[in-house]
This record gives sequence, structure tokens and C-alpha cells, in this order.
Amino acid sequence: MKIAILSRNAKLYSTRRLIEAAKQRGHEVRVIDALRCYMNITSNHPQVHYKGETLDGFDAIIPRIGASITFYGTAVLRQFEMMGVYPLNESVAISRSRDKLRSLQLLSRRGVGLPVTGFAHSPDDVNDLLQTVGGAPVVIKLLEGTQGVGVVLADTHSAAESVIQAFNGLKANILVQEFIKEARGADLRCFVIGGKVVASMKRQAKEGEFRSNLHQGGSASLVRITPEERAAAARAAKIMGLNVCGVDLLRSNHGPVVMEVNSSPGIEGIEMATQKDIAGQIITFIEKNAKPFHTKTRGKG
Repeated sequence: MKIAILSRNAKLYSTRRLIEAAKQRGHEVRVIDALRCYMNITSNHPQVHYKGETLDGFDAIIPRIGASITFYGTAVLRQFEMMGVYPLNESVAISRSRDKLRSLQLLSRRGVGLPVTGFAHSPDDVNDLLQTVGGAPVVIKLLEGTQGVGVVLADTHSAAESVIQAFNGLKANILVQEFIKEARGADLRCFVIGGKVVASMKRQAKEGEFRSNLHQGGSASLVRITPEERAAAARAAKIMGLNVCGVDLLRSNHGPVVMEVNSSPGIEGIEMATQKDIAGQIITFIEKNAKPFHTKTRGKG
């Protein structure tokens, strides 16, 4: 097979492992920077150009699209889909998961466990907003934040008011969520491939920090998840329409709650914690499923 990887940096661990796993299985691999692509949007003959050449002949494409380039990256991926290239994750599903509000609304509609969440732009009554999520302490998030950036824990009512007012001054959309104290600064990253949780790890925040993201200094360790947690992660992935994703869960007093569904999960942390060949499993999934024009959301925008 001829496989393309949409990645801005071929030296990143996740990209390197995918290249290595594909080549070990005899596939031809090429890394493509989505921002260097340009497209010919022509009826019945879509094309993608890259550094002066036309890209064609690919059987599958693995999108590793960073949050900062979601709009352009998914546009490039959509063009490849129109050309019949099989996407590991579809452009529609990636866009859906990157929109925090939309993803929470979709999960909520299907009854998936979530932390109590409020959404606001410039609330006239901050007190009422805080009361809707159970009062302080609360976690306040910028809607566009990623990897733990733009996430603040407000311990008191007055602190929460100050943070919300500050974000109001930036004209920013925010999410206000209940703080799951019983999680003790830890979350579960469940790695889902083809609707099944293939690996899971516990991420623990460093001392004095509540964000467990590895980018924020958190540590990862092997963990055994419950059948309920496994089912919640698989269900969240299915609702988002993602073949491969990382589902972040918190252990609350009322069962597992989904914090986020990541459409481009890092491979390094989960492979190091579990000693599993996650990259190899991703390539195996592509081998079993890659067919021309094989997308679930074709024509749905």
C-alpha cells in the first residue's frame, strides 16, 4: 500500500513510529505537510498539489493534524477523501471532535457521562452560571484551548468570577465545569482503535497542579480500567465517528465521565506506559479497512 501521513514534522515520535510500523509491513510511506499543500477544486477531478507536484496514487492517509491548523488541515484531508483515498479518521469526525462544545453536546445527547458543564460568552449573571455547575471550585476552559493550555481551576466563587470576567475581556467563549475532586488530579487516557480500547494509561498531575496532561508535566503509568470505563470510551469514539482516538476519562463518584475525545492522540506516552505496539495496530487497522471512497460521512459535510 501507498500511505500518506499528514504531519508538519516527520521527526515527531508519533510520526516516526507510524513510518516505522508501515515500512516494517512493506508499505510505502510519505510524510506531507498539510500547510504546504494547495488544492485544485474542480468538478469531477479534485487534486492536491505539493511543492510543485500533483499528489496521487495513495491508498490511505493518516491525519496528524494539530489543533492550530484544524481548518486548513481538514480541508486538505477532505480533498484526499474526494479523490478516493481512505482516511484513518475522516475530516468531518476530526472537525466534530475539535469543537469542544459540539462534541460535548453530541455526547450529552447520547447519554454519555460528562462533568456538569456550562457554556458562555459574556454572561450577564455570573452567579447563575456558577450555580448551574454546582458552584466553586470550578474548572474554566477556553473553548479553543488544547493540551491543558487555557484551563484554570478557580477554588472560590470570587476567583471564578475574576477569571470569567478576564476571559470576557478577551471576548472568548468559555466552558465552566464542575471540579471532580475525587479524581485527585488524575485521568485515564483510553486509546481506541476500530471501536475497541486497545490500551489505557493513568495520567497523574504533578504536585500542586490539577492538569494531568503530559505536556503540563504529568506522569503516565499502566492502569487496569473497568468494563464501564471501557464501554464509555468506546461509545464516545463511536459517537464522534473516529476510528482512532484517545478518550480522556475521570473517575467520579457517579461513574466515569468523559473529558475529551482527541482525534490525533500522541503515541509516545501510551506506548511507553503499556509497552504495546500502538503504531503497528494502527497500520493493521488500515490494512483491514482501506478501500477507495470508503468513508462513513461522505456527502454529509
